[in-house]
Amino acid sequence: MKLEFTAETIDVALAAADGTPSRTITAVAVPYEPAFAYAGNNGTKVSFARGSMPLDGPAPKVFMFHDSTKPVGIVAERVDTPDAMLASMKISRTALGDEALTLSADGVFAVSVGVNIREATQLDDGTTLVTAADWVELSLVPLPAFSESRILDVAASANVEPEDDTADTKADADNIPNEEQTEMAENVEAAAEAPEKIASGVVFAQPKREFAMPTPGEYMAAMHIGGDTFARVRDAYVAAVEKNQSAFKFAAGDEALSNVPGLLPTPVLAPLVQNLNFIRPTFELFGPRALPMGAGKQFIRPTITTHTSAAQQMAEFDSVSAQTMVIDDNLVERLTVAGQVTLDMQTIDFTSPAAMGLILQDLQGEYLLATDAIAVDGLDNGAVDNSISWNGTTGESLQAAIYEAAYQAAVATRFNVDTVVCSAAAWKSMGSLVDDVNRPIFPAVGAPNLGGYNTLGAGDASKWSGMNPLGLNIVVDPQLDISGIPHKMFIVNSQRGFETYESQRGLLSVDIPGQLARKFSFFGYAATFAAIPDLVQMVEVTSLIPS
Repeated sequence: MKLEFTAETIDVALAAADGTPSRTITAVAVPYEPAFAYAGNNGTKVSFARGSMPLDGPAPKVFMFHDSTKPVGIVAERVDTPDAMLASMKISRTALGDEALTLSADGVFAVSVGVNIREATQLDDGTTLVTAADWVELSLVPLPAFSESRILDVAASANVEPEDDTADTKADADNIPNEEQTEMAENVEAAAEAPEKIASGVVFAQPKREFAMPTPGEYMAAMHIGGDTFARVRDAYVAAVEKNQSAFKFAAGDEALSNVPGLLPTPVLAPLVQNLNFIRPTFELFGPRALPMGAGKQFIRPTITTHTSAAQQMAEFDSVSAQTMVIDDNLVERLTVAGQVTLDMQTIDFTSPAAMGLILQDLQGEYLLATDAIAVDGLDNGAVDNSISWNGTTGESLQAAIYEAAYQAAVATRFNVDTVVCSAAAWKSMGSLVDDVNRPIFPAVGAPNLGGYNTLGAGDASKWSGMNPLGLNIVVDPQLDISGIPHKMFIVNSQRGFETYESQRGLLSVDIPGQLARKFSFFGYAATFAAIPDLVQMVEVTSLIPS
């Protein structure tokens, strides 16, 4: 809980105790019990126990009106007395600092402390007694809450150069002269004896942080130190996990500390090894094209089913050839491809950035593999089956199958084929083919000691001249093996016969506060279309070399 309490009365002196001008304000920051203030809209009474305010740690900043955008200085000294925490504020030499000094000297300002409560107890009368707090800031404000929290002294000079702000700000009562400590204590005692006055000053509050999970830096530092230090941090971590067990109960596919072997609880000091190549040869071969967006799950891809005609006019005034073009409106379905993973915050916090990035890259990679599987299925469904086959063992049979597929495509469309898409198993069988003297059927072009024999594949399949169609590009896609169709090859025209579409929408993330987790999702839309089925010829492989 964060509380900010203000004071009411001010005593002002325009110089330091020894007469030296300076830019300091001395004040009673917090009076201890039985002094109290009303906190929040419900009127809860709050008191501070002696020892609840820290004397060490980061020096509290000095603001105006509890506004962090209006800093005016720093708490340079802290003195703990039996009745109150006293503070000496060093005011910066800025326009806002000058204003703060002037208003304090004129009696406009009191002081208001801002703390984060770490420990508190409830007294019988309902008062909340703060026993431990983090001191965040001390503000100069006009509205009071603790009447005892007052400014004791203002020492100001417009001609004194600013002191080094980097000096140690840790409070040390021994550094304050005895006579000054006595004067401050007397002022506190006088305020304590005065009739208690509780005002309805401005009080702000926020919920106390319950989940005390060690930070990654604390965990790693403690591990380095070892011994009792690491034992205490580890125990704090275990206790936090046990207190929030619901944060580790997820559905299948989610990731928590208990099921991320190799990552936790040992901090990751190097990137993970990516053991899977996220490629999609078939999907990329045909595009992808931009996916048309709009209403509905489908879009229209028009194709010509009946062309116009032209023919020789046999005699003058004879009717010329005429035929109406027919266009078919083909409906292409947009498919949603997505994957998600839920990571608990401990996995995120305790994992190196490189490893964390690889987890998200893996999510995107699986999306790529899924879209390639869609392309393979679409190619299989859209191919023309003309009962062409290759026995998988001889070069003669392979050559006959390729030329038959090219012939069927040429007769139907006048286009040539230029690519063969095959599984890794079919690729292995093709690459193993040799002639009757054991020379490779598909050697590397220009390979030494081959004498120019068997240079199949050296032609240009994009033209009707040359050694086509044995100049086919070979695209090997292991997705055919995974999809269960390694016994099929597809002889295609990659520019016209088949189309792939895609709209990648990217990575989404959302926090799940109730589980201390974050859910990541990568998604996009994809579609395939056999634009000219006759340019996608399927070849059945009747036999493959055993794995």
